Amino acid sequence: MTASPGATAARLQELLAPLVQDTGADLEDVSVSRAGKRSVVRVIVDSDGGVSLDGVADVSRVVSEALDALDEADPSVLGPSYVLEVSSPGVDRPLTVPRHWRRNATRLVTAVLRDGGTVTGRIVSADDDGVVLDVDGAERVLPHAEVVRGTVHVEFSRKGDEEDA
Repeated sequence: MTASPGATAARLQELLAPLVQDTGADLEDVSVSRAGKRSVVRVIVDSDGGVSLDGVADVSRVVSEALDALDEADPSVLGPSYVLEVSSPGVDRPLTVPRHWRRNATRLVTAVLRDGGTVTGRIVSADDDGVVLDVDGAERVLPHAEVVRGTVHVEFSRKGDEEDA
């Protein structure tokens, strides 16, 4: 019998995080779900500047080798077979850790604060201490300790962007 998907995902997170980091990426999430007799292992990775297709291929290769070795050592972890999916996070991923904020510099976001309020502005800068937002022309500093999460707004065109003639 296989382990629960949650327990398996936590185990895989521990196993895969340092391997993914060696490729120059960060492991953002691992999930395991069942699809009939198969397990579907979804690995989300990101890095400063985003992840290229070559980067996803490198991570896929490393993760696949690790999963194959794990499956050989303990076939009960993933079941009789598994499918591996490696991708980068979508724009709907909540901003929850400093690197998420840093990687979204210049984007328009809404920050949900611990006190229940929200602040909408454009990310000017972010570091390990907090994020600076441009809110209607004024900078507002939000320490990470005061922020629950952020949400990126999808913008099809930005005010002030130069357009090709």
